Amino acid sequence: MLLSRENQSVVTTFILLGFSEYPGLQVPLFLIFLAVYTVTAVGNLGMVVLIRISSKLHTPMYYFLSHLSFVDFCYSTVVTPKLLENLVAEDRTICFMGCILQFSFICVFAVVETFILAAMAYDRFVAVCNPLLYTVVMSQKLCVSLVAASYTWGIVSSLTLTYSLLALSFCGPNIINNFICEYSVLVSVSCSDPHVSQVLCLVITFFDEVSSLLIILSTYTFIFLTVIRMPSAGGRQKAFSTCASHLTAITVFHGAVLFLYCVPDSQNSWLLVKVGSVLYAVVVPMLNPLIYSLRNKDVKESMRKLLSHPIKF
Repeated sequence: MLLSRENQSVVTTFILLGFSEYPGLQVPLFLIFLAVYTVTAVGNLGMVVLIRISSKLHTPMYYFLSHLSFVDFCYSTVVTPKLLENLVAEDRTICFMGCILQFSFICVFAVVETFILAAMAYDRFVAVCNPLLYTVVMSQKLCVSLVAASYTWGIVSSLTLTYSLLALSFCGPNIINNFICEYSVLVSVSCSDPHVSQVLCLVITFFDEVSSLLIILSTYTFIFLTVIRMPSAGGRQKAFSTCASHLTAITVFHGAVLFLYCVPDSQNSWLLVKVGSVLYAVVVPMLNPLIYSLRNKDVKESMRKLLSHPIKF
């Protein structure tokens, strides 16, 4: 006979196991992740400020990059502080609503980053394939609309998936074998039928990944065909250099996503899931500002100018 819902204990807290099975690595991991988060926060916020104050960077590409940096900072801030706390604290619990809210924000920022990278691909397509019409096509109105659409769809996706989680019953177990409140793990520890929630998550994830990758692949196909037709080697090198940083960022981000979703679903894959989660949630937000600052001539020049002529308050 099935237990009635009244006789079932309701989960009010979850335990994030994180990397607790490696007690000797808690302090080294804390120092590593603290350093990564520091670089992430300084790099991304620095990029936002640099783009805001440098007139040379007031272009559509850097407008998108400023939002990418802001999203990376927010994403890392949602995940890393709790990870750092769990590495040094005995109490690794997180309240039910705290876990749900963490997932909600993770979902928003992950989806927004997916489509901002796609918008940046379209920007590079216009810049390389239609340079004479670039300022007309990539108008301020279009740029704002693309960013607003990314945030709107991110919020809609998050609210939809969060509602599907809240519709489930959680009556135990309350142990999450990860350091973040990830959707599939939350669904797996519920005591409700997870079929509808799993299908909903699959549909939204599939749509986001496929649609964004189709935009990126189609735009870069046209970019490649345009570049190889250029008569001068200098023109080809310049065109490739304008896309190099963005291509690197896309490879890192979607590579981490695909790695995480390609981990086999088995009892022995928990370590790979954690490694993929670290790569996706902690490392990637740190890499984007490094990629754009180290490989981008305009950013390096603006940085040198700012350091040689600091703003006086």
